[in-house]
Amino acid sequence: NCDDEVFLTERFGIRSLPTVVLFKDGQPVDGFAGIQPESAIRAMLEPHVSIPDDTGNSDDSAEDVEASVSALLEAGQPEQAISLLQQAMAEETSDPLLLLLARALVDTRQYDDAETVLNSIQDQDSHKQAIAGLRAGLGFARQTVDLPEVAELQQRLASNPADSEARYQLAIRQLARGQHEAALQGLLQLMQSDRSYADNSPQRTLLQAFEVLGNDHPLSIGYRRRLYQLLY
Repeated sequence: NCDDEVFLTERFGIRSLPTVVLFKDGQPVDGFAGIQPESAIRAMLEPHVSIPDDTGNSDDSAEDVEASVSALLEAGQPEQAISLLQQAMAEETSDPLLLLLARALVDTRQYDDAETVLNSIQDQDSHKQAIAGLRAGLGFARQTVDLPEVAELQQRLASNPADSEARYQLAIRQLARGQHEAALQGLLQLMQSDRSYADNSPQRTLLQAFEVLGNDHPLSIGYRRRLYQLLY
């Protein structure tokens, strides 16, 4: 009750309900505000508690760790994902865990470390598509280092919709942030208005985006069809 527990409300900076704070050894170690799915809550708890399985074994299977890490990444918590991966990989390293680690490192802008992890994957052939997608995503992320911010690019386009550079740079920003559909739409629009911009960069970037998403992703299927219709 925030009205009765004013000290606690101020102590933990509670601004909305529900707010959950996780304590360990008497200290707050994590938390969240708002309603969260069960997968995100389990992922938050994972680094701090050991949950026995039906056999009494407290060690999570590799599949459980992968699911928890994936949930953290989807929830925008790559730092927690890295912490959980480091704990799991202290006991055993696997290529699927390395792929997740590379993704988390990209999300935290540790680009060189992500590249090192990708190079360390043992079975490059079996994970060829996933590695290609991560490398493409890493490339998009590296490109954003020297680009204007999203707000500036959007303002430029509002003032001049024919600004090809702003449209292309905005698409790169969107790809790096996981806003795939908006980026694909922008790149396709750029191809319609200025197909040869920057030595056909829009088309090459579309193909790289398909690699990031995977060939079977609905966006890849739909926008590849639209690309071919535009080309042929």
